[in-house]
Amino acid sequence: SGDITQNSAWLWARSDTTGLVSFEVATDAAFANVVNTFNTAVIDPMQPVKGMVSGLAAGQQYYYRATDSTLSSFNGSFRTAAAAGTQNGLRFGVAGDWRGELAPYPAIKNVASRNLDFFVKHGDTIYAERYSGPAQPTASTLVEYRDRHNEVLSTRYNLNTWQDVRASTAVYASIDDHEVVNDFAGGAPQVGGGFYNDTQRYQDGLQAFREYMPIADATYSGTGDARFDGKPNLYRAQQFGDDALMILTDARSFRDAELLPWNGTTADAARFLTESATQDRTMLGRTQLDQVKADLSQAQQDGVTWKFLHIAEPTQNLGLAAAGDRYEGYARERTELLSYIKNEGIDNVVFVTADIHGTLVNNLTYSPDGVNQVESGAWEISTGAVAFEEPFGPTVVNLAASLGLLTPEQVAYYDSLPNDLAKDQFIKALVNAQVLPLGYSGLGLEGSGIPFTNLMPTLPGVGQLDYSLATHSYGWTEFEIDAATGELIVTTWGIPGYSYDELTANPELITGLTPQIVSRFSVTAVPEPETYAMLLAGLGLVGFVARRRL
Repeated sequence: SGDITQNSAWLWARSDTTGLVSFEVATDAAFANVVNTFNTAVIDPMQPVKGMVSGLAAGQQYYYRATDSTLSSFNGSFRTAAAAGTQNGLRFGVAGDWRGELAPYPAIKNVASRNLDFFVKHGDTIYAERYSGPAQPTASTLVEYRDRHNEVLSTRYNLNTWQDVRASTAVYASIDDHEVVNDFAGGAPQVGGGFYNDTQRYQDGLQAFREYMPIADATYSGTGDARFDGKPNLYRAQQFGDDALMILTDARSFRDAELLPWNGTTADAARFLTESATQDRTMLGRTQLDQVKADLSQAQQDGVTWKFLHIAEPTQNLGLAAAGDRYEGYARERTELLSYIKNEGIDNVVFVTADIHGTLVNNLTYSPDGVNQVESGAWEISTGAVAFEEPFGPTVVNLAASLGLLTPEQVAYYDSLPNDLAKDQFIKALVNAQVLPLGYSGLGLEGSGIPFTNLMPTLPGVGQLDYSLATHSYGWTEFEIDAATGELIVTTWGIPGYSYDELTANPELITGLTPQIVSRFSVTAVPEPETYAMLLAGLGLVGFVARRRL
């Protein structure tokens, strides 16, 4: 199931047999009270079927059953979004980036048991390319893209974690680049006219993506922007009571082409930073960016506590290396968005990103004048990868070495470190060495004014473990809002990263891995004015609160 609202949901199924598939929706697991049914036909076993059910109650647990023409059936459940004006708490998960040859993804093995309200599939849900295992050509046709989606959803080594996730809760889904081809820019003009998102390859990739996700097949129209009109609309904005707004963007389909990458020299750093900060280039596209702003403002006006903005690529500054693909490479638009959040007083904005194959936590600053950094009040966590060889840590070490940022001796020292905790601290120092000289914030929320608490354990002889990064594991991130206090607890679950060769050599060992907590922290919500005033009214501080909020 997916794309849940307060009164509707999309249901999805696939069958290896053609013929009719019937869907039933009930309020109980025994299907004694069926409230909705519909039928649809499988005409091609490689083309799943789906449909929307409506007329549902807000905040209600529902159960569904899909039965195909052979009378084989499969059950699942979902919970509709809570009604506005209620505070019930919320728990959801997010992850991105999983390669087909690394299935069946034990990193998400515990998701189905976490009683989530929904799960966000945050891009790179397939890889058109093959990076390990038996050589295969890069997928480029509808049939080949379907094969890739079918692969990640299939049972392997007696395990099918994505099937378990999708049966346990509703999903939202968007793309990054590998659903089509590495690093594509959908808004880039083509030699023969039009944009990349007009090409057959893009259309085939998006068709397969939408076929294999339980989401509405929405299309942009009437925007007056040729980048958008007639193109798939993956943007979602869904409110969950007064606890949260979830915004899911498409950061790939409408973006301008990347800047020429930084070549590692000081002189070229100035060129890259200037071009990114001054050129009128877009990552989200004007139509989508304006919608993000409008939805954030409306949520603030409506008293929604948390606003989760999902963008596939990091918004936090990570330095010049490979910056062109991230929001760093579109700094003028990045500044526009972050300054809007700051200037409009939009509280409790969390950017949730993926793509870099590791967990990094940081506050978000921007530069209105190209010199000074200003706190936006928002912060970010990157999540995943579910399975990408290699994770962020070793990938960044190799990149830094290729750019001359690390000596062979430093790489050897990293390789000699005894465990992932020690290697994470090496990576933290490496990242901070790239961002601090540029005036950016180092990793973590310290000194940002964001009211957070590190919830990681303290070990004898080691001290309290670091919450701000986990860069040597595969995993996913869980967000939980306390119904009474509004406190947000962010937990990243992980397993040790593994390779294709390790998986195939000992599948029982790899599939037997159990996700453990690799990062955990909490953030206190900034109260809305009315809520805060009511909270302190009994203390005789209402007048103070009113003055404070002027």
